[in-house]
Amino acid sequence: MAFARARLTTLPMIPSLFSITLKPFLPIPHPLPPPMRSLLIPFASLSASQTHHDPSAPSVPSYPRKSSQPWKPMCLYYTQGKCTMMEDPTHLEKFNHDCSRDLQVTNYMSNCICSQNLDYFLVLDLEGKIEILEFPVLMIDANTMDVVDFFHRFVRPSEMSEKRINEYIEGKYGKFGVDRVWHDTAIPFKDVLQQFEAWLIQHQLWGEELGGCLNRAAFVTCGNWDLKTKVPEQCKVSRMKLPSYFMEWINLKDVYLNFYKRRATGMMTMMKELHLPLLGSHHLGFDDSKNIARVVQHMLADGALIQITARRNPDSPEKVEFLFKNRIR
Repeated sequence: MAFARARLTTLPMIPSLFSITLKPFLPIPHPLPPPMRSLLIPFASLSASQTHHDPSAPSVPSYPRKSSQPWKPMCLYYTQGKCTMMEDPTHLEKFNHDCSRDLQVTNYMSNCICSQNLDYFLVLDLEGKIEILEFPVLMIDANTMDVVDFFHRFVRPSEMSEKRINEYIEGKYGKFGVDRVWHDTAIPFKDVLQQFEAWLIQHQLWGEELGGCLNRAAFVTCGNWDLKTKVPEQCKVSRMKLPSYFMEWINLKDVYLNFYKRRATGMMTMMKELHLPLLGSHHLGFDDSKNIARVVQHMLADGALIQITARRNPDSPEKVEFLFKNRIR
């Protein structure tokens, strides 16, 4: 595990107040989460008699979440490098600051993984229909299923009035109680991608010297919408060129269909069929990315080969080739 080189980018100071705490949140460095390997897991491991998995067979209906601690929501200031309440017992009692806790795996599960064509999966789940509002990515080791690091930013729309933004955010995030943290931390999409590129370079996943493509890594999305449609739309709105690292991706729905031989219309269907309880709030991007990552971990433990499903034409990026004959349309 390469935790020593995994650090979140520190953002400019935001002098707003967290709605349920008493201190301002200032950018401070914080330690990365501890290694993922543990005997405590969010779902039961397969039995020894199931080493050779039959993809067409029903999933084992025994995946309750096992944890020595009750589930707590992530501190979304922490995920963006802005929490200064790490020494406050009241804050720590309410919020989780360890992304690994909900995504723990066992040695046995890791031993069930088949050889992958990639080293890392970047689980991405965008939020925002008009403009992108949230950009969360979880970096999963393809060989161990461990979460190596994460990147998370809230995104401020560039072509909406302040009144419309306030209405949009209240309708989207007010129900989750995270509208204040969004207002405190959201930055323009251009800035998000600039920081994301620095994060990719830090992990040696991307660089101009590599030809602009990801290095032994690929994005994993639940559907084609995020990278086929939304990112190019947002790039046009933000008046920027589509970055080269968005040229291919893995649609988990297509991999799921071809491995288990059954269709899943979305994340919730996959989780229900795999007997994975939902953690957090559906349509809160960081929570959804964690739940999608749990589906990825489950499929890896079942022996799935997770590979690229869609690729853009480098000369005409608007043209996308879908690589699986059987796919969700």
